[in-house]
Amino acid sequence: MKTSIATVSISGGFREKLDAIAAAGFDGIEIFELDFLAFEGSPRDVGNMVRDHGLEITLFQPFRDFEGLPEPLRSRAFARAERKFELMNELGTDLILVCSSVHPEAMGGIDRMAADFRDLGELAARYGVRVGFEALAWGRHVNDHRDAWEVVRRADHPNVGLILDSFHSLARKVDSESIRRIPGDKIFFVQLADAPAIEMDLLYWSRHFRNMPGEGDLDVTGFMRAVTATGYGGPLSLEIFNDQFRAGLPRLVAKDGHRSLINLMDRVRRAEPALSVDLPGFPGPSGVDNVEFIEFATSREEAPSLETMLEATGFVRAGRHVSKSVVLWRQGGVNVLVNTETSGFAHAAYVTHGTTVSEIGLTVPDAGASFARARALGAERYEQPIPQGELAIPSIRGVGGSMLRFLDRGPELGGIWDVDFRVSDKEPRGAGLVRIDHLGQTMAYDEMLSWALFYTSIFEARKAPVVDVVDPDGLVRSQAVETGALHVTLNGSAGRRTLAGRFIEESFGSAVQHIAFTTDDIFATAATLAEKGFPVLQIGANYYADVEARFGLDPNLTARLRAANIMYDEDAGGRFFHLYSASRPDGMFFEIVERQGNYAGYGAPNAPFRIAAQKRAARPASIPRI
Repeated sequence: MKTSIATVSISGGFREKLDAIAAAGFDGIEIFELDFLAFEGSPRDVGNMVRDHGLEITLFQPFRDFEGLPEPLRSRAFARAERKFELMNELGTDLILVCSSVHPEAMGGIDRMAADFRDLGELAARYGVRVGFEALAWGRHVNDHRDAWEVVRRADHPNVGLILDSFHSLARKVDSESIRRIPGDKIFFVQLADAPAIEMDLLYWSRHFRNMPGEGDLDVTGFMRAVTATGYGGPLSLEIFNDQFRAGLPRLVAKDGHRSLINLMDRVRRAEPALSVDLPGFPGPSGVDNVEFIEFATSREEAPSLETMLEATGFVRAGRHVSKSVVLWRQGGVNVLVNTETSGFAHAAYVTHGTTVSEIGLTVPDAGASFARARALGAERYEQPIPQGELAIPSIRGVGGSMLRFLDRGPELGGIWDVDFRVSDKEPRGAGLVRIDHLGQTMAYDEMLSWALFYTSIFEARKAPVVDVVDPDGLVRSQAVETGALHVTLNGSAGRRTLAGRFIEESFGSAVQHIAFTTDDIFATAATLAEKGFPVLQIGANYYADVEARFGLDPNLTARLRAANIMYDEDAGGRFFHLYSASRPDGMFFEIVERQGNYAGYGAPNAPFRIAAQKRAARPASIPRI
């Protein structure tokens, strides 16, 4: 499988873009004309520099407003095309993209346009180049790939073919199955982009909101299934217009792009096994059976404060690591590790972020398979020396530089608590917490798409719609990703003054800002927590008056909620009760939840009131943390 990306898709100067694209593993680039014109070197210099990076120029684009023009505009268009063909010879590329005309004087008529392309094909042949015709979703006369194909078919020239773009076809809701009727050898090039489902002007949507396949809501997998069925074997190229990516780090965006293409074609071959996909074999995605443990990295000086909070939440000390300064705290089915090592990964995480969640242990059906899939999709592995007799757990880097460790129930990795720890026989009930409900991972807003793709490509995961959360000092966007027992809410903030923004800034990019635990009886848990001195977050009385009116609650239930500072939400599936701890000085906090019925959310309508309460309880932003 030959992968490519348009230079317009990422930020930076031309050299910086090439460095990022090559490092990500792409085979080629589409040179967007503006990038070429802004570069100081000659066309031959540009071509040589691209090839020096181990890349090829898969496409030169775009050539606009060509077909269906009256004279003298038609002659001028051919003169422009000839100059581009000469330029392509110097660059060392043989394919140019001609997008359907939006010129106000362009005339319709399939035969007229086909004749123009037949003549253009003759001119292209003299220069040894090919012409690809693409239907822009907002084209004046051609805005559907079926019409573009009819023009190409009638032109009937070996140097003229079709260019397909998933955005242009899917944005206009053109049936992807129609692609299967196109001969694969007449498809010269395929461009791919996804996008969120937003009703807006097509041109504006295209120019600002495209994203990588798998990051949006379009059926790019269905589109590529149809393309693959034609026998097309040319490049798969990303053409992404996105304000966020243009401001992002080139290497990160390029890495995401390459991951998205590998994941896309893996999904294609699994959805339709009869198709031939040129991609190395690797395991398919699976869900997560259990969040086996959460590990905090901290120091010996700060550990007592963290352990006091764990005790107040009902956890008890249940064991120690056989060789490291790591203590196991346990309650119900929840395992929390507190690592105070003075060297190694955990210590580096503490030095960087302060007390932080440095590792998450996930039990999956097959740890080796999940690790192999993650590596095939570009995840960064983590390795460290393992003392004899301890488990070698496959590990990759996750959000905020943290570590994901893969465990399973097999004979090698299923015995972590027997092999790596000395554990007491106690199975403490504590305050009634039974499992981890979800993890709240906080990040800069422009990282949200990247980490959503990370989870949904490695695991068999589902994304919930993005929710806007109102903070008194800005807007935070939140999206849940669910894969079996692992539920993660990705919370992205562009503002420094939001609660999320302050956490990112003060922890130097730490990821997990809050951990939500599940109980089967939140009122009983709340009573036990009060006895243990749990630092519950105080919620204002006005909130409860509104909740009672909004949901028609029994006043007795409202009184119980208010007395315990429990918040409430409901949806068509069921009810949701949750309470919060006050935030620690490092900004991290706990949440206790009870789900009744099939409630599917995370209490998002309550987030503004929770944030307001946390800000009332917090130290003023002007007071530094010592």
